[in-house]
Amino acid sequence: MTLGNESLDPRGIATAPIAGLNATRMFLQYQAAMLIICANNCELAVHNLERGLETFRPAPEPQREPEREAA
Repeated sequence: MTLGNESLDPRGIATAPIAGLNATRMFLQYQAAMLIICANNCELAVHNLERGLETFRPAPEPQREPEREAA
């Protein structure tokens, strides 16, 4: 059981914001890691899409010389 004056202990009051800031920092680090992973996946998808479009792009046809009519 706690006494009334123990709740006003300066060490106890100071540790509450520190715990909150530590939790916030860990959450922000997690969010930053997820953002990096998402950006890497987007870059990989664009790269694969560009490679895929090159595969389906028709080959350039060789240019033909205009046929000359014999006079």
